[in-house]
Amino acid sequence: MKKISFVLAFLLAALSACDKNTDSNAPKLVFQFKFDSTQVRLNNLGLPATMPSGHAAQSPKFHSMAAHYIELAPSAFTQLGAGEIVYNGPTTTQGGNEAIDFSKEIVVDENVPFFSIPLSDVAPGTYTYLRTSLAYQNYDVRFRALGFPFIGRLASFVGFNTYIKDFKIKDSTVQVNANKLQGYWAFETNYGVFKGESANTTVPNPLASTSPIPTGSCVVTGAFPQALTITGNETTDIVITISLSTNKSFEWNDLNGNQTWEPLEGEMVVDMGLRGLIPLVE
Repeated sequence: MKKISFVLAFLLAALSACDKNTDSNAPKLVFQFKFDSTQVRLNNLGLPATMPSGHAAQSPKFHSMAAHYIELAPSAFTQLGAGEIVYNGPTTTQGGNEAIDFSKEIVVDENVPFFSIPLSDVAPGTYTYLRTSLAYQNYDVRFRALGFPFIGRLASFVGFNTYIKDFKIKDSTVQVNANKLQGYWAFETNYGVFKGESANTTVPNPLASTSPIPTGSCVVTGAFPQALTITGNETTDIVITISLSTNKSFEWNDLNGNQTWEPLEGEMVVDMGLRGLIPLVE
């Protein structure tokens, strides 16, 4: 009899937990992206960035984005990982070292919610910064080849390390089946698919002096225009739009100074990092 009572109690507890987790009416913290080519262009320290001599850049037309990690930080002195971590995407060791599992990444266009968490699962408090580890970008860039202008589609992996089985750029699918470190990219054009690695990925962090990030990560940090306060008594959703600066985020060595990317002329890509983050609360 005691055994039956124990089983019934366990089942009731499990059912109660399921009901709590599937309450679609519970207020949530929702995240989505915005791609802004007019937002201030920042450097790694979160300061306005000028174009280096001999370089040129353009603002790509973004199609989609994926993030691997989201953290709310109470202050400028909150160390990475010590804030309220609300999202941490799946990883795998299938390719060797621990890496982001691209097959499980949530890739979305702007203004499309990509993650939400019940507000009851977020610690009440006041948060002044948001940190997110960006993982994947997909966008169009303009280039010139053989004297003619073209538009190509670029898929860029900016996470610390990503296990990629395969991925689709636009119409072409690329097989990888391996880990790829930050900066790996593939470019689909009328001439075929080209692959490579960027020498640099800018990761703006205005808290570099008080709360640094690991080298090779893509944890972009931005301040809320007004601090976000979560009381635990919310009755409606809170939507955070992660506004990302795409302002001249695709940068190359401009060998002839014509401000036009000409990869067949040996103009190498040198940077494809996002240029700033502003978390906007709705």
